[in-house]
Amino acid sequence: MKKLTLSSVLSLLLIFGAAFTSPSDNDPNPKDKEAIKSMCGCYEVTFNFAETFSPDTSYKFHENYKAGALEWVQLVEETPTFVSMQHLLLANDTMIIKHWRQDWSYENTNFYMYDGDNNWKFVQQPKSEVAGQWTQKVFQVDDSPRYEGSASWVHVDGRHYWDNTTNSPLPRREFTKRNDYNVMVRGNLHEITNEGWIHEQDNDKVLRKDGKDILIATEKGMNTYKKVDDSRCLAAQTWWKNNKDFWAVARTEWNSIFARNKDLKLKKVVDKKPLFMHLFPLETSETKKIKPIISEFVEE
Repeated sequence: MKKLTLSSVLSLLLIFGAAFTSPSDNDPNPKDKEAIKSMCGCYEVTFNFAETFSPDTSYKFHENYKAGALEWVQLVEETPTFVSMQHLLLANDTMIIKHWRQDWSYENTNFYMYDGDNNWKFVQQPKSEVAGQWTQKVFQVDDSPRYEGSASWVHVDGRHYWDNTTNSPLPRREFTKRNDYNVMVRGNLHEITNEGWIHEQDNDKVLRKDGKDILIATEKGMNTYKKVDDSRCLAAQTWWKNNKDFWAVARTEWNSIFARNKDLKLKKVVDKKPLFMHLFPLETSETKKIKPIISEFVEE
């Protein structure tokens, strides 16, 4: 019998190792997509925010914010490594308001990171930095960019959560009311619960100026999504069926802009109106107007 040498043993280990390694080893954990897609459906949502600290002893804390709504989360698109979900608010159970959208991409390497004052920096990460991670990309009501970040879904001790910190614009509840800060350093925890899911936030309100960040205040947020019967959101489901083709055109236009892979600066208003006020009044048949309207807001 031929004697095995150290080199031959190592060679055999490499061979057997290769036999048990396949491209599927890099596929997402099925529990990840299960957690992401479980956020779809009809929910009673409560939004709660409270400022908790400021380094400025003369700072006057703003009043706590609390609101509630019925919200439908619609699955828009799915592939093995991508999930897109559109949020739709129901006002008085009949009036539908297109809300935010969240896209989840597995091992994404291209990012548009918010840098204040309607500027997004294009950043490319090496594959090794995002291995096994999902990027959550959040978009405004008009499908323009908002914020994004990458992290791993964690499934341990009966918990299923995703935790990331990233820069974002001011929240909608404050961007027309405040000018003392221009970047929110947003801590986002999404956790699936027995009743639905929660979006917990630990936020720093920062004034970014001349390359320096000045902390204005910190804030705690807790948005709770309690699952209810889908029939309560029937109006939103119908609205989406009637409007999904229109918004598919808008997403396509934005995707062509993102594909330029360069820094992005957007105008806040054109003709004294923000982008959503140009798009929302359009008829569903007026898709040809979408591209020129969006183009007006992109500063070359």
